[in-house]
Amino acid sequence: MKNIYIITALLFSVFIQAQDMNNEKLEEILAKEADSLIGLSGRWQVTYKELTLLVVTDETHDRMRIITPIAEVSSLDKELLTICLAANYHSALDVKYAISDDLLWSVYIHPLSPLTEEELISALAQVYSAAVTFGSTFSSTELIFGTGSNTEENKKPKTKKI
Repeated sequence: MKNIYIITALLFSVFIQAQDMNNEKLEEILAKEADSLIGLSGRWQVTYKELTLLVVTDETHDRMRIITPIAEVSSLDKELLTICLAANYHSALDVKYAISDDLLWSVYIHPLSPLTEEELISALAQVYSAAVTFGSTFSSTELIFGTGSNTEENKKPKTKKI
């Protein structure tokens, strides 16, 4: 009987934490977290720490993304793009570097309805960080998984030992 109470309490706490995020809730959080917010429901331009981010949602398909442009792809060399791909694995974490319309973007993509306020706040910070650290640490947070492939040591060509 004691176990039933514990399980019920745990399930209830999970349901209370469920955000059921929608455009209205998202806009309220953005208004609190951003320096400025303009746009229509589902299509916002946010100024976050003096950087312009775009927040786009599709409630019908339960998707959202936060993006900011970084550079024209034509101005980047192959080595820099390769470093971006490695950063997607090691240091960009929830944010990714992506290419669209000849632009390199910092991008966070997530289903809309399960998004929590904490995840949204983290996403804003990570998109910002990945954009401003492009060319240096290529990171969305201070956490780096794996070998930290962006270090000078890891950029050197490796020789295969037999």
